[in-house]
Amino acid sequence: MVQETLPALPLSLPKPQPRPPLTIPPDFLHHPYTRHALPFINGGLAGMTATAVIQPVDMVKVRLQLAGEGARTGPRPSALGITRDIIASGKVLDLYTGLSAGILRQAVYTTARLGFFETFIKKLNARAEAADRKVTFAERAAAGLTAGGIAAMIGNPADLALVRMQSDGLKAPEARANYRSVFDALGRITRTEGLAALWAGASPTVVRAMALNMGQLTFFSEAKQQLKQHTSLSAQNQTFAASGIAGFFASFLSLPFDFIKTRLQKQQKDPKTGQVPYKGLVDCARKVAKEEGWLRFYRGFGTYYVRIAPHAMVTLIVADYLNLLTK
Repeated sequence: MVQETLPALPLSLPKPQPRPPLTIPPDFLHHPYTRHALPFINGGLAGMTATAVIQPVDMVKVRLQLAGEGARTGPRPSALGITRDIIASGKVLDLYTGLSAGILRQAVYTTARLGFFETFIKKLNARAEAADRKVTFAERAAAGLTAGGIAAMIGNPADLALVRMQSDGLKAPEARANYRSVFDALGRITRTEGLAALWAGASPTVVRAMALNMGQLTFFSEAKQQLKQHTSLSAQNQTFAASGIAGFFASFLSLPFDFIKTRLQKQQKDPKTGQVPYKGLVDCARKVAKEEGWLRFYRGFGTYYVRIAPHAMVTLIVADYLNLLTK
């Protein structure tokens, strides 16, 4: 009888081959393109939210800056007086004149300035971490100045339309343009004054934006960092306190340039002579200082602060909140 021999069993089973790793496509929020766009989107939404809240104060601020043009003495209007006059001559909604231009301006200007600032700061943080150091105040200031300058050039046409719409009510009824919307204003200014007119007052607008951005974004970022290191405040309170500090510095540094910008953007050629009152930033500053006094540049500082500080606070708080939601 032949005995069958069974084949020897292997001492160990073959190791299972590793499966290729699953490649999970990134969701829309974390797609590389979305990550690059989010600082701009969040910045624009934050700016438009703030403008919708602050628009009546901005309207009063512009009227204050244009009151008593060319005269050193005379009546000194107050914010409350101008508000009362606007309501008395029309209706409460007149305080929202130019809202469409304000929203468009924020959609362009704040989208660009906050987006560029966040982009610059991220690159600075990455470079600082690689060098085992912290981002300096000077680097934050440079990021704020650059972001503000770029954004101001892009947003100047909407800013010009806003000033024209808000100052239209100061003219005699027969001389008013009665713009229906920001797009109507942009179209009519382009047809009657040329495309270049949309960038009237661009130089003080850029300087104002650089000063405002340095005050707002740089001091916000720096104050938040210092509060985080030296206080036990909660993250929400740090954001609130830092935005208040930033609002003050933004107002103080930018008001003189905002004043000149308003004067330059409001001016139109005289129908008879074809001349404008001011030739540019320096000429406007010189004439205002000579004819109206140096303190005129800070006329309405309280109103301006009430416009800038809450706008800065709402913008920065909303942007911070949106950044947390979209991490």
